[in-house]
Amino acid sequence: MSELTIKLETVDPIEFFGFNNNKLKILKREFSKLNINARGNKIVVMGNQEDLDLFSEKVLLLVDYIERYGKISDQHIEEILHGRNPYETNFPQFKDNVLVHGNNGTLVRARTENQQKVVDYSENNDILFAVGPAGTGKTYTAVALAVRALKNKWVKKIILTRPAVEAGENLGFLPGDLKEKIDPYLRPLYDALDDMIPADKLAYYMTNRVIEVAPLAYMRGRTLDNAFMILDEAQNATQLQLKMFLTRIGPSAKCIITGDMSQIDLPKNQQSGLKRTMQILEGIEGIGMVHLSADDVVRHRLVKEIIKAFDKDGEREQQHRDSNKN
Repeated sequence: MSELTIKLETVDPIEFFGFNNNKLKILKREFSKLNINARGNKIVVMGNQEDLDLFSEKVLLLVDYIERYGKISDQHIEEILHGRNPYETNFPQFKDNVLVHGNNGTLVRARTENQQKVVDYSENNDILFAVGPAGTGKTYTAVALAVRALKNKWVKKIILTRPAVEAGENLGFLPGDLKEKIDPYLRPLYDALDDMIPADKLAYYMTNRVIEVAPLAYMRGRTLDNAFMILDEAQNATQLQLKMFLTRIGPSAKCIITGDMSQIDLPKNQQSGLKRTMQILEGIEGIGMVHLSADDVVRHRLVKEIIKAFDKDGEREQQHRDSNKN
């Protein structure tokens, strides 16, 4: 049994340990074999030397993050603790790859390797497909790229759209005017914008149609140039709808299509056109494709486990169906 004492000299212990030690509890959960105690600005740890070495390495990474950005979230702690290589220090979040300086000092950046691919591929292609499970930051990264393009005057407007399809529920009659009926379907796009643009500026952009948020059906017949276009939840679009949207793009426009093939909400008599559209367009110069996975999940740590559990269950069902056919 060995003992290790780490003194927090360059960061605020309250920020490191968290309110009611909630951040320290994450460390204790991840290093359950160690006896970890906080004493003022010190961490006193007892346990196996190999575990202590890994713990010390991770604490240094956490301290480095707080030194750079002044604060650290529970999600960032878990990302650092779950690095593929436990001694890897070059996590994507440590790179100077800020896309947008958001509200309240928030720095919006790519936080996984595949999210960085979305950034890089978008810069090198006019059309990009970014597909993967829930929580992988597809929409958020796409909106950040669009906001960056607008702030840097690379485009004159942003077009955000998604199919108005109910997520497995029958919502029935919705009160209000057309905008009030449609807005619930588009709420995730508004949420991302709220994080990145001050309220007064966003209101100005929306009023003056610099930023448009609209259902996919409203794109028909338009030609959009000098614009950054995002089609979100594209798994709920048919092949004809995707063709319609993609043919709206003007000579100086950018386009990102995001989707999750595991969450199709279309009626039984309609098929998603996303997978087939990507197969048709694969290999065309200027069209990029990024496939994100459960490893890119940046929500609560359990989201990754939930996705993996459902994937395993789907594989078992498929095997069962295949065995019945034989």
